[in-house]
Amino acid sequence: MEHRIDIGVLFSRSGSYDRLGEACRAGVFGAIEAVNADPGRRVRFDVAERDPAGRADQYAPLCTELLTRSGVRHVVGCITSWSRKEVIPVLEKHGGLLWYPAPYEGFEANEHVVYMNAAPNQHLVPLVAHVASRYGRDAFLVGSNYIWGWEMNRIARDLVADAGGEVRGERYLPLGDTDVNRLVAEIRATVPDFILNTLIGPSSYAFYEAYAALGRDDERFRPDRRPIVSCNLTEAELPLIAPFGEDHLSSLPFIHDGGPGPRSSFEAAAHAAVTVLADAIEAAGTDEPEAVRRAMGVRAHDTALGAIRVDPRTQHAELPARIARIRGSRFEVLEESRGRIEADPYLSHYDPAVTFRPSLRLVR
Repeated sequence: MEHRIDIGVLFSRSGSYDRLGEACRAGVFGAIEAVNADPGRRVRFDVAERDPAGRADQYAPLCTELLTRSGVRHVVGCITSWSRKEVIPVLEKHGGLLWYPAPYEGFEANEHVVYMNAAPNQHLVPLVAHVASRYGRDAFLVGSNYIWGWEMNRIARDLVADAGGEVRGERYLPLGDTDVNRLVAEIRATVPDFILNTLIGPSSYAFYEAYAALGRDDERFRPDRRPIVSCNLTEAELPLIAPFGEDHLSSLPFIHDGGPGPRSSFEAAAHAAVTVLADAIEAAGTDEPEAVRRAMGVRAHDTALGAIRVDPRTQHAELPARIARIRGSRFEVLEESRGRIEADPYLSHYDPAVTFRPSLRLVR
């Protein structure tokens, strides 16, 4: 018997991170099209969509609307950690499940969220290990002034100390602020070995452009000597920083190979969320969230992110880690993990002695 299931979609299509929202939305709709066209599937999805337009105060009421008026039980949505935390109380109240496709800062495992992109041990830890061994151990931390930037930089401070380095500076900008001159001046004055960028949207794009100008003026800040490194920069945004992003680094669970299918890790994670949801509904015989949670961790799922498992204890996806260098509008993979890495959202298994020795294989 075929099950027709309503699925909620909650991404901003305008505002400071619209490119990421559009990428995730493309992943969701691409996966829904594939599920609905698959004659071997017993589930078909109908969509109820809401657009918060980049406004944090719109996520909770729109999520409430989806869960109560539209009758959905599962919502694929949210980009920022701020928006994710806004909807969690709504999900808890109404018994919904959020499928979250963005990389995040960890230190969370909520039974009403399935985390389909990377946690710190899957993106930030391997990234800092990579750059500390190749460029040096001293960092400058820049970020947007909200949860993602604060928490990522808090973890980075500990990682840099564990690597034997020091943080030369740490500065934040309001979301959407493009006045980056002070940041660049401080970086020039402190001469760190690398810059961890947790800015998002236009702030990040302006920073890459200003840093490229610094590199042209002072060769010490060329990307081959002192790179900007990120955990949230994907192919979806590379056209917006070209050519200023050339040779800088990003840590990603998915790299677009130029073929058909998702074109960025955000898009791939959103696509994978729908695939895993469809698998779990078919296995459970219902879209009831508790039954879906039990079913999704039983086996590996063949997704746009590859064959992945979702840990039933933490509801985080096992993912590969890849360190990549920007080459035009694409990434070149430099290193990758040997297989999938189990998410460790609280870094309870983190070992500095193991981390700061080579653990990724060189890609030739």
